[in-house]
Order: sequence, then structure tokens, then C-alpha cells
Amino acid sequence: MISLRQLESFVRVAEVGSFSKAALLLGVAQPALSRQVRQLELELRCSLLERTGRGVVPTTIARDIADAARQMQAGAEGGSRVLAGAQRVTTGTVRLSASTSAAAFLMPALIERFQQEEPGIQVELVASNQITNLLRREADIAVRMVRPAQVALVARKLGDIAITACAHTRYLARLGSPLRPKDLLQHRVLGGDRDDTVLRGMQALDMPVDRTVFPVRTDDQVAYARLVEAGAGIGFLTQYSVSRLSGVVPILPQLRIAPLPCWLVVHREIRASPLIRRTYDFLAASIPGEFG
Repeated sequence: MISLRQLESFVRVAEVGSFSKAALLLGVAQPALSRQVRQLELELRCSLLERTGRGVVPTTIARDIADAARQMQAGAEGGSRVLAGAQRVTTGTVRLSASTSAAAFLMPALIERFQQEEPGIQVELVASNQITNLLRREADIAVRMVRPAQVALVARKLGDIAITACAHTRYLARLGSPLRPKDLLQHRVLGGDRDDTVLRGMQALDMPVDRTVFPVRTDDQVAYARLVEAGAGIGFLTQYSVSRLSGVVPILPQLRIAPLPCWLVVHREIRASPLIRRTYDFLAASIPGEFG
């Protein structure tokens, strides 16, 4: 019976006109290559190659056989690619945890792109500011702003998320734009309720203020962003949030705010799962491009 290896050996010899060159290209010994071609000639009961002083040339019938062999090779390679693609197809459900801000402004566009690439993978998005306990498998993958300490978790830093002072153009048209950080004392600055991050930031700028300086206070990141978008005051948002809020623009470019580190976290035991690995690799490659 004729094998694909015999056909491949014959086609390569016919193309280069030399057994030694073909053996080198195929990475086999020349005697083994000669045996493959000879076996093919015995199976077909005809001579395929004519020896000349400079090498070998295909016979008339051999040219037709070579064309058919190339088509068979192409078909076999195409079948292998289809099979490999089928083996890569992943189905199942991945549970992804992210902060309410990241879940609302960062993840939707990424998940939509992921769906196009992997329609068989279902995503459960957990929007929570609590650090999801991956050790108890409350999520498969987490996007976090702090590095977990548990040794069973694998964390990969994706970059730093820029934080910017911003306001809606309606607010700025009504009350003007602060020119210096200390001008914030003359404006409506949105702060946290129990979260004192903004408060400590202003105090670090030598502004002796307490929480009453904020006319509106909330710890909900999405509500905070929407308040800025509504023109309720000046806020401090991630750069990826600002780019997705209508009419919100950055202000005070000279104000340097420490960025937030972004970590992609997965449990050590499940990172080898093809389903988890595919999702993890997609997020690791895609999230940094959203930081601006």
C-alpha cells in the first residue's frame, strides 16, 4: 500500500532533483529516502525517476503522480489543521471576579471580544469590591488591585492603572476649572463615605480637611463615576473609566496621583485547565491595552 511518507519522499526528490538534497531537507538518511522511493516504484510498477549525471529527473508519468501527491499532501495537512483546531475548541463556564468599577467599565468590552474568539466559553462576572476567596473557588480568575498573599494563588502583575482628577464639561462650564490642586477647596469634590482614600489624598496635598468637605459621599465605585458624569462635582477615577463616560474630561494634569497596580490572579491548581488557561491568557494580553 502507498503511504504518504513514500509520496512525500518522491515529491521532494523530484522537486530538488537530488536524493542527497532531498534527504537533507527532510532530515532523513539518504539510503532510507532511496528505499521509500524504490518501494513506491514497486507499488506503482513503473519507474518514476531517471538518473542523470547531475541528479535525477521525473519521468512523464511521474509528473502526473507528483501533482496528485501534492494534492493529497495538501488535503492531509488541511485535515490536520481542522483536527488541531477542533482540539483547541474550549467549552465550559469561567467565573471571573472584578471590582464594581472594573466590572462596569473595563470588563464589558473585553468580554464581548472574548465571546467572538471563544463562543463556547460562558463567563460569570462577579462584580464585587470584596477580595473574592479563590482558595474556596468562589471565582476561577480574579482581577485585583492588591497582590494576594496566599501561596496557593498565582498572581501576575498586568501594569499600573492611572488615576486622574476629572469632571463633566457641564460642571466646568458652570463653576470653572481648578488651575492648581489647592483650588479644589473652592470646588465641589466628591468623596467616599467610609472609604477615606480621597480624604487622605487631599490631606497629603496639605489641605487640612475632614469628610464634611465633600458635598456628596459614596463608596460605590459605579455610583461615584456616574455622579461625576452627571456633573455633581469633581472626582478621581481610573483612566479607563474616564474614557467610557460621556462628557467627562481630565483636569489638573500636574496633579500626580499614585496609580493602582492591577493583578490577574488564579488558583495554582486550576491554571493548567485549558478552559481557565485560555481565559487567563486572553485577559493577560488584553487588559494592559485598556490602561491608556
